[in-house]
Amino acid sequence: MPKNRLACFLPLLLVACLPASAVHSAPQLFHSEYSVSFLGLTVARSRFESTFSGRTFSIKGSLASAGIAQIFDDTRGTVSASGRFAGSTPRPDHFATTYISGRKAKKTEIGFSGGNVASTVNVPPLKKRGEDWVSLSRQDLRTVVDPISAALVRAKGPEHVCDRTVKMYDGEMRADLVLAYSSIEPVSFPGYKGDAIFCSARFVPVAGYRKGHKSITYLQNRSKIAIAFAPVGTTGVYAPVYATVGTQIGTITIRARKFEAAN
Repeated sequence: MPKNRLACFLPLLLVACLPASAVHSAPQLFHSEYSVSFLGLTVARSRFESTFSGRTFSIKGSLASAGIAQIFDDTRGTVSASGRFAGSTPRPDHFATTYISGRKAKKTEIGFSGGNVASTVNVPPLKKRGEDWVSLSRQDLRTVVDPISAALVRAKGPEHVCDRTVKMYDGEMRADLVLAYSSIEPVSFPGYKGDAIFCSARFVPVAGYRKGHKSITYLQNRSKIAIAFAPVGTTGVYAPVYATVGTQIGTITIRARKFEAAN
């Protein structure tokens, strides 16, 4: 996995949740596209298909390097998640991701039960860690979500969108993303034009990482992170449409580029 774990979390967190307006309606299929840029240059693109039926959701997508990034690192991957809502909270059942970067390939699958992690499979298996590794405990894997399910936000109003802590697990690392209200600003992209709620975010590593790692320390103590959410119709659902995260070597930006109903 990339050394900058949040750079892995955020593209996944963003790309899935625009279709969440279908939570209370008949089964509907949606297509969405996103771009990931670094220092103003597009480095990756993603496409997703999301199906919502009643309280259940199923999401499948792909992510591939693009632009100049293809010259140095040709990476392609897939991701999927499924589950249901318990009240306003997503409860994933299954999460899987695969990617190939050059000659390296990796697959991760996570099974959930009652909101807790029931199983994790990494292929190839994770390497043995040293004494500076912060190990996962059973308690760390309770009431958590995968990076895709974490994107499904339901709130009573704009003032409640940012008032939450996202507890994420990607198969190795457990981290919290603590959101706080920042501002309301206009945004526009295909499928939506109007106000968006901007949240500042604080990255808090919990377990599954090397203590003192420079990238993690930077994300925790110095990184500036912002995520913008926009309302989806009158459903009470808010979806992330934009995000930036500062890293040691520059800023990563994720933008929604396209969103449309398929039926």
